[in-house]
Amino acid sequence: MVIFHVMDTLVSNYLYRIKLVAIITPNIDRLALEGLRFTQFYTADPICSPSRSALLTGRLPVRNGVYSQTTYPEDLIFRVFFPWSSGGIRDYEITIAKALKNKGYQSAIIGKWHLGHYDGSLPTQNGGFDYFYGLPYSQDEGCPPGKGFPCTKWEEIWPPVPLFRNEEIIEQPVDLLSLTPRYNQEAKKFIENSTKSNTPFFLYMAYDEVHVPLFASTPFQNTSRRGLFGDAAREMDDSIGQIIQYLKQLNIDKNTFVFFTSDNGPFLMEGIHSGSAGLFRGGKGETWEGGIREPGIAWWPGTITPSITLEPATTMDLFATVLDLAGVPIPNDRVIDGKSFASLLKGKSNFTHSYLFFHRNQEVYAVRHKQYKAHFITRSGFGLDPPKHHDPPILYNIEVDPSENYPIDPSDPVFNLTITKIKNALIEHQNSIKFVDPQLDDLNVMVGPCCDEKTKCFCN
Repeated sequence: MVIFHVMDTLVSNYLYRIKLVAIITPNIDRLALEGLRFTQFYTADPICSPSRSALLTGRLPVRNGVYSQTTYPEDLIFRVFFPWSSGGIRDYEITIAKALKNKGYQSAIIGKWHLGHYDGSLPTQNGGFDYFYGLPYSQDEGCPPGKGFPCTKWEEIWPPVPLFRNEEIIEQPVDLLSLTPRYNQEAKKFIENSTKSNTPFFLYMAYDEVHVPLFASTPFQNTSRRGLFGDAAREMDDSIGQIIQYLKQLNIDKNTFVFFTSDNGPFLMEGIHSGSAGLFRGGKGETWEGGIREPGIAWWPGTITPSITLEPATTMDLFATVLDLAGVPIPNDRVIDGKSFASLLKGKSNFTHSYLFFHRNQEVYAVRHKQYKAHFITRSGFGLDPPKHHDPPILYNIEVDPSENYPIDPSDPVFNLTITKIKNALIEHQNSIKFVDPQLDDLNVMVGPCCDEKTKCFCN
């Protein structure tokens, strides 16, 4: 099984026909044409760390602890793990990698982790993975000094971003310009070793592209009409193509379930260094469609017939789906928010979510019910504005109005009927949440990863 997980969506495609015309992504496009395309696919949270925790555990971040209990304005800061974060994913959480061990799977993460690096929080520690090659967090959290990247004062307060192999720092600062080619080698080696030993595998490819600071290796520089962002996107697409081709070369493509998605919407505050949300409103950090609606492509030749589904689904469903496909029972000792969409892969239509709840830290900002979406709180992704509470909530029919431009009038009978259902479901949902220790709230300047303090964390 392979999950391709990219940062900051290239473009939130509505029907995979709305694209940035200057970016050519033939390999992603081929997956979409040959696979099952989810046109209403969501991430569980509009920002990096919480969304990743939800994908790997099938649980909302407020349940697995990757959230903050700070309030405005402190909550503008405590949203992801930093180099000084002492928290991380807890050992009692069951990740996809942990669950698959019951069936003898080997698991590897190649790329960005961003679920903690201190006190046993690395992927091969609390994450359940057998192998880790990548970065502990985003490449802007300790901008590589002297590497030609524009570093802000905020980014320079942290140690240079390290590259890990398992629990060891093997390079600091990481050489971003050669990173993706090394990821390709590591991914192929892991797949080859698993295949030779006849061991089922789970590969989580968590790309650092196309996050800022943008980068692309030499063969891809100046190859896109979209500038460096396009160059980075092309290299990531090429990497996906190489891995898919390798599955075919080893003759295991028909035995491998592949999924492509993203962790959140485009980082719009970065301007031309960001992707586009297409016709959707908002971007990264927001619960408008542009912040949480993502590409979702399932690819499995011989099993999946090329098709499109309109059923709303989320990254949390990958946990239940992967376990279902592997024959691993879903844990019954905790709330699992995701549901298996394995039936959709086989052309059946008995999969549905009655309600989807979108949080920002501990608060529910929006709720999706059938074709309707209600906003109880709205707020910009990274602005200084406080949360704006709406009473009555703002309601949209997002299958008719995906841009969320035309709210349904509160005097419309549809409004009252729908909001009543959503409010009742929201009460039930909130009663189901038992708040655990918030892992994003603790900072300690002594926990920044450093290969050697004598060299100021510069090691090769």
